[in-house]
Amino acid sequence: MKSSHSPAATFAAFDDRNLLAHGGLAPAVRLAERCGLPSLIRERVRLAGTDNGAGARPDAKVMSLVMAMLAGTDSIDDTAVLRHGAMHRAFTGMRAPSTLGSFLRAFTWGHVRQLQSAARAFTCALTGHCNLLPGGDQVVCLDIDSKVKQVYGAAKQGAEHGYTKVRGLHFQIVIASTPLVAPVIVAERLRKGSAGSAKGAASLIAEAIRTVRAMGATGMVVVRADSAFFSHKVVAT
Repeated sequence: MKSSHSPAATFAAFDDRNLLAHGGLAPAVRLAERCGLPSLIRERVRLAGTDNGAGARPDAKVMSLVMAMLAGTDSIDDTAVLRHGAMHRAFTGMRAPSTLGSFLRAFTWGHVRQLQSAARAFTCALTGHCNLLPGGDQVVCLDIDSKVKQVYGAAKQGAEHGYTKVRGLHFQIVIASTPLVAPVIVAERLRKGSAGSAKGAASLIAEAIRTVRAMGATGMVVVRADSAFFSHKVVAT
């Protein structure tokens, strides 16, 4: 392990070929495999006709991204952490940051929906291993909200100025919880930064309801939201 003592930056580099910096990823990856995440990606995510082979082996690329996020990365360049030291001995099929970047940039709206479909199926399968919604036979609360995450760079796809007056990515999210468990993300959607808070909320809530039912929740479902979401469409859903 090397450490930089430059006045401009200090960092640790796990570059010894026998050193495993993120061994804790092993049980998480094994759980994902047991719940069928790679096979779900192969079945449902198809980036046909993309340039430079960006759509090849989507299962390996999604698993690489999941592993990188579990390791604490927050940018494409940071996914290089998967290629340090002895990581290649513990995990196979990891992709380089440039490959992962090309993969993500090839996504269209339809491809995102394919990935979300796989994610919902995975969450339902995960419930069988982790009991994500104990108490779901009594009541499940679904909370929906939106947020604008500020980003930098004019080329960032989907980023616009919205009600926060900053350039950002505007996402909508639904979490499920019961009195016995911490919240679990069950539905999400990314919109343009200029979208209204409640745009598309009715269909997202419908997806969330179907998901928690598929997860085994048989009790009452209570949807909670702030006043921005009070509309006939949302109430009807």
